[in-house]
Amino acid sequence: MILDGKCPTGPIEQTWDKHRFDLKLVNPANKRKYNVIVVGTGLAGGAAAASLGELGYNVQAFCYQDSPRRAHSIAAQGGINAAKNYPNDGDSIYRLFYDTIKGGDFRAREADVWRLAQVSNNIIDQCVAQGVPFGRDYAGYLDNRSFGGAQVSRTFFARGQTGQQLLLGAYSALSRQIKLGSVKMYDRREMLDLVVVDGVARGITVRNLVTGEMESYAADAVCLATGGYVNVFYLSTNAMGCSVTANWKAHKKGAFFANPCYTQIHPTCIPQAGDYQSKLTLMSESLRNDGRVWVPKKKEDCGKHPGDIAEDDRDYYLERKYPSYGNLAPRDIASRAAKEQCDDGRGVGPGGRGVYLDFGDSIKRLGADTIKERYGNLFEMYEKITDEDGYKRPMRMYPAPHYSMGGLWVDYNLMSNIPGLFVLGEANFSVHGANRLGASALMQGLADGYFVIPYTIGGYLATVKPGQVKTDHPEFKKCEEDVKAEQNKMLGINGKKTVFEFMREVGGLMWENCGMARTKESLEINLKKIPALREEFWKNVKVTGSGSELNQQLENAGRTADFLEFSELMCRDALHRNESCGGHFRSEYQDAGEAQRDDVNFCYVGAWEYKGVGKEPELHKEPLKFDNVHLAVRSYK
Repeated sequence: MILDGKCPTGPIEQTWDKHRFDLKLVNPANKRKYNVIVVGTGLAGGAAAASLGELGYNVQAFCYQDSPRRAHSIAAQGGINAAKNYPNDGDSIYRLFYDTIKGGDFRAREADVWRLAQVSNNIIDQCVAQGVPFGRDYAGYLDNRSFGGAQVSRTFFARGQTGQQLLLGAYSALSRQIKLGSVKMYDRREMLDLVVVDGVARGITVRNLVTGEMESYAADAVCLATGGYVNVFYLSTNAMGCSVTANWKAHKKGAFFANPCYTQIHPTCIPQAGDYQSKLTLMSESLRNDGRVWVPKKKEDCGKHPGDIAEDDRDYYLERKYPSYGNLAPRDIASRAAKEQCDDGRGVGPGGRGVYLDFGDSIKRLGADTIKERYGNLFEMYEKITDEDGYKRPMRMYPAPHYSMGGLWVDYNLMSNIPGLFVLGEANFSVHGANRLGASALMQGLADGYFVIPYTIGGYLATVKPGQVKTDHPEFKKCEEDVKAEQNKMLGINGKKTVFEFMREVGGLMWENCGMARTKESLEINLKKIPALREEFWKNVKVTGSGSELNQQLENAGRTADFLEFSELMCRDALHRNESCGGHFRSEYQDAGEAQRDDVNFCYVGAWEYKGVGKEPELHKEPLKFDNVHLAVRSYK
């Protein structure tokens, strides 16, 4: 099947404005008749629920945390991009558009990325109006910092807590709608199935994580804003609760999964300290503004104190390899470069899995107080975890899984191939291509929630009669029974291996064979071992407790079961794509260590259709056309 992204035609500068005008509208009185479900209350979901409630729709919002404030968006640190050009350094909507297309290694839709760049300026105005405390310069104007993959300063920030402050802004807007009654908030609920009636998304089945009860909710449209899936690697920068479950359940009901092999490894994370660590800690990319990345030139110097290594004996490898961008090379490139140094035996710290991020020169030039003002909370976090003072000794960093560029396939309206199912933020595959530039995740989440879905969902709802399907429809009961049956099956196995043993094992396979670098051989190993591990899970997992109570083992067992199925699809996607692009690096396809794209055979979105557990999925393609940016070798040298 050739997929249609429903991208508007004509001059790209006019596409979004014309498309908005052409969309059908729902008048204010009729909006009150429609119900919309929003699953996830991070930046995309929280912004969407607040905006749709403000418009007059009846919104039911769901999160598995005890409060929307605990969404993983809170962990984003460095900033959010916008083409305001306040520093007057040559930025523009077109340049932000170009940098994002190039940063994604020419594997994203032009129309989607243009829209993202166009609405970026509105996001900043919206957040300032909400009281988000962005950093300001001495005169009181909004300040900007630089991020990887760009030669202009376009990133707005709130110290190293940008995600937290933006989430609090969205949460305040959401809380207002909850108070007014236009949004009903359901916390501690996990979506475990999508209810599809006659091919249309009509509701969800959730588990009340406190009581264990199954609950069904019906609506005229469902919005998934449930984040990414990089916990498939077990150790990642994501919160431990982040999973693929909501997306995977929708996929099993017919939603296409696009580009699952596109995952991002972040270059600046605190290295793993032990085998029984539960997650990894991100250190903001913004640190690379003032920190210089290096390793010893000589292997014998790796055990020395960094202060004892002479300047001439240090290899500032990013500045050496990518002089135009230096320490602000894009994340995928910086990550592979760090791995390259460590694989060469010049890594530092325990196990030789680390590189230095050194602020010595910046402290001499600017003073410690200025560095503290810019990044103080990040230095505090680093010291608490490592017991090392980053002001006096270079920080140790190593790449870690961080973000999913793949996700459910959506068209220009953010609707999946299932009518009525919309997907927002990191949960969709949309705008990043094969690699996400820093400070663009927050931009996408808020763009989708505040400025895209309020228009596009109206265009769909205008064609739908409200309240056609209620929870008394037989499909809701069937979904509840199916979910209960799967949970009872897990509870009844009473095997000998814990859920976390299985999750560590599949995560280890994925990191080793489908992580920063993949090969045909490594992927084929996984495609043999993962089905065997999945079979063992259903025979030997031990899940204690019952389904009628608070049971975190049961929650994690369900998420692990979904990862055991999803990981196979991810490896299949990586195996079929015989090229290297962005975060997908096939070692067979490289040119002197740089990714080697194949635009003749793989310039498309690969969207997979579920055919059953253990059965080969069907690949559908959406060709990518580039009318405004010419396909070129992605160079940062």
